[in-house]
Amino acid sequence: MTNDEAGQITIYSDYVCPFCYLGRQSLSQYQETRDEELDIDWHPFDLRSHKRRPDGSIDFSVEDGKDDDYYEQAKQGVRRLQEKYDVDMTLDISTDIDSLPAQIVSYYLKEHDDYETWLAFDESVFEALWQDGKDIGDEALLIELAESVGVDGDEVASALDDETLRAEVREKFAEAQRHGVTGVPTFAYDGYAARGAVPPEQLERLVEGV
Repeated sequence: MTNDEAGQITIYSDYVCPFCYLGRQSLSQYQETRDEELDIDWHPFDLRSHKRRPDGSIDFSVEDGKDDDYYEQAKQGVRRLQEKYDVDMTLDISTDIDSLPAQIVSYYLKEHDDYETWLAFDESVFEALWQDGKDIGDEALLIELAESVGVDGDEVASALDDETLRAEVREKFAEAQRHGVTGVPTFAYDGYAARGAVPPEQLERLVEGV
């Protein structure tokens, strides 16, 4: 994994991963203990890459070895961390929503807008899914979320229609795997990494070495 700039933490994540949302809540709690806030260097990750057809759509019939027991254990893990981090969530887990459109818009804003705008959009996507149970694969919703943080809706629609941008985002997924990222969330700082929705004190150790 690449070294991080001072004052910046790298995060690999996928919006449909509940542990990514919980990990961000943990990061927020760690941020509250710091004098200076860490910027987030976000890198997209596609948990459903193995189910994607050549056109980018998801084939939900593809077996991934995740049965009812797996999802029940995941739900229990989510509920445990919800209680630990004092986080309210409408959903425990999301199995039928495609995050690729949201990741395309988020990546576009990260590359073309200021950090505060990207961060506001990023947080609104997480909240729309995990707080409100909305379909973050819906273009109209993504336009609404972007407009709520000051981005022109036509710009978002153009980004979603941009095949070059789509290919670039999918290359970012492959790049994350080449960097050794096998699951999300993965937090990285100064050559070290922590995987999972780790507690604030573990993020403190990662960043500050204490």
